[in-house]
Amino acid sequence: MAHKKKAKKTRRRRVHRHRSLKILLVPVLLLLCAGGGYAVYHFFLSGAGMDLPLAFEEVGQFPGMEEMTDKQIQDGFAKDLCVSLEADIPLEGVTQDPSQYGGLFDLEGKRVLYGQRIYEKLYPASMTKIMTAIVALKYGNLADLVTVSQTALILEEGSQLCGFAAGDQLTLEQLLQGLLIYSGNDAAAAIAEHVGGTQADFIRMMNEEVARLGMSNTHFTNPHGLQDPEHYTSIYDIYLMLNEAIRYPKFVEIIQMSTFSVQFQNTLGQARSIYLESTDYYLIGEATEPMGVTVLGGKTGTTDEAGNCLALVSQNVYGNTFITVVANALDKPVLYEQMNQLLEHINS
Repeated sequence: MAHKKKAKKTRRRRVHRHRSLKILLVPVLLLLCAGGGYAVYHFFLSGAGMDLPLAFEEVGQFPGMEEMTDKQIQDGFAKDLCVSLEADIPLEGVTQDPSQYGGLFDLEGKRVLYGQRIYEKLYPASMTKIMTAIVALKYGNLADLVTVSQTALILEEGSQLCGFAAGDQLTLEQLLQGLLIYSGNDAAAAIAEHVGGTQADFIRMMNEEVARLGMSNTHFTNPHGLQDPEHYTSIYDIYLMLNEAIRYPKFVEIIQMSTFSVQFQNTLGQARSIYLESTDYYLIGEATEPMGVTVLGGKTGTTDEAGNCLALVSQNVYGNTFITVVANALDKPVLYEQMNQLLEHINS
């Protein structure tokens, strides 16, 4: 009898262990299926039964990771992504103030060539609009006619605006041009209301994409990037976001445009037109990239809290593609000087 009771307890322990293992494996498998390989790494960091540092304080490791190479992590967790165990990777000739953030990502070689604080929390400002464009391109119809609402124009004083008025009617594609070329916050709000139904629902869609892409240090509270303490990301997550965005041909087409010229109708049916220039200094000749580098485009961002920011897609003389990100630069000259320091290395 005692032997039977002992056997039953053993079986119950085995069942419990099997159930516990299944419970642990389910979120891991879901993360893998979602395509966010690097999110698996952060799943372990964020508390799968381990006492590890909180997000943004430092990058921790799960048992055994200290013996793993970048190549092993890249192959095992995110074979199609640039992955590094290190948050800071120096590169000769690249100098950033300790308060800044930066990254250089080789998309073909799947390597992080330079990093400064790439996993730490930062405010993205209008680099947020990369995700706004992703959601719009994924769920919207470029030919849709969108009527700009009054609520889409309720933005804080000093906002970057294309100059739309309530009742103006534009296509979704035209609004995306205003979003990505001139960085119009009114374009962002109008896109959000049209694609999401409400801005709140669109923001939920943005954060769903954040989870799908494995952007484990990101949370969005608006579609434009105006300052909010709960609206944040990291250099690495900006790379993940821009790496996803360039899968859409329309995104790549728009970010290469140096000007924005659009004709549309207002609420009275009268013709209106707007002409605006890109906020990317490379595209309008205010900054010059190093010889042998082709700048395709990207997304700028500027607020008092975020500083001057730029996420850029470029190609070297061999046609290989790179993503470079600089955030929290003191001013535009510093921003483009540091971006050029990164770009100098893509033909090395």
